Amino acid sequence: MCVAAIAWAAHPRWRLVAIGNRDEFRARPTAPLAVWNNGIVAGHDLEAGGTWLGVHPDGRLALVTNLRTPGFPQPGLASRGALITDWLLGQPPEPVPARNPFNLWLADEHRLRFASNHPEWTEHDLQPGIHGLSNGARGDRWFKTARLEDALAEWLERDQPVERLFAALRDETPQSPDPEDAFSPVFIANPAYGTRCSTVILVGDDGRGRIIERSFDASGATTETVELTFNWM
Repeated sequence: MCVAAIAWAAHPRWRLVAIGNRDEFRARPTAPLAVWNNGIVAGHDLEAGGTWLGVHPDGRLALVTNLRTPGFPQPGLASRGALITDWLLGQPPEPVPARNPFNLWLADEHRLRFASNHPEWTEHDLQPGIHGLSNGARGDRWFKTARLEDALAEWLERDQPVERLFAALRDETPQSPDPEDAFSPVFIANPAYGTRCSTVILVGDDGRGRIIERSFDASGATTETVELTFNWM
């Protein structure tokens, strides 16, 4: 149950600012943020081989979340993480039906697009502004998504330190005290399934970028922070 927000051409100082949490089973093997041999800058899902969020110095960004749909996920379908690596390497996504349902952001220097494969393949250009994404259908503004969008808007307006974005990603406020809402916060602290890492990506109006990933253990404690730079000149 991942969540992300992006400010796309929404501020004169920033070409884009993207923030998000990756929620996953603790047992799923993962490598932290790094520069891959092919130039991709991303974390690495060691089980399926792809990634959930990444950038490429050629001027591309992509992010994927699963789309919660009855009857899914199903084993044996193609990895959704390959959508990210393909795009970052310059290959447009193909409307292949044999994947579990997903929501996808694809950005280059000129466009930000939303795509999904359920109930059928669809793509939409997103206008300049602040957009949120989680595990619901397009147009659903979940509680966690709204909180993250609002936090990003406030950060842009007040020109705050980057640490304020990580504070927003650490928000553990639930939608209600109902135990059914245990997975409703932006940050999920759960020993079996929860927030594995928080990521902040900033690309300035000059094309200079930073990507910062903060990883967490099963108790929610920070285990590692990796920061890398790139250039979209």
